[in-house]
Amino acid sequence: MAATDWKHLNDQTNARMAVMRKSIPNTAKGFAELAKAAIEPGVLDSKTKELIALALGVAARCDGCIVFHVRAAVKYGATREEIAEAMGVVIYLGGGPAAIYAAEALSAYDQLFGQPAA
Repeated sequence: MAATDWKHLNDQTNARMAVMRKSIPNTAKGFAELAKAAIEPGVLDSKTKELIALALGVAARCDGCIVFHVRAAVKYGATREEIAEAMGVVIYLGGGPAAIYAAEALSAYDQLFGQPAA
């Protein structure tokens, strides 16, 4: 069994975020609008933007960010191979700690989307 149960973490994070949104609805609404504006297609497509967001989540060592942005990247058409390549850039810039969390991002993809580990 993987060290992190990404499906459980996804559910747990969603539940906690729902409580937070009820506690600070105006802030949550503003953040949601910011996220929507940041990810909408422009010069870069939404998939590329989500791969960037995933890379930043890995660099920040944020498990909740990893699970959210793996799902979002796949929603916009990212493949495991594209996620893996983006993780290569994170490792290049972030060294060893980024490598550990890049492996976590691939583990999240594999658990969430039923793909065998490469």
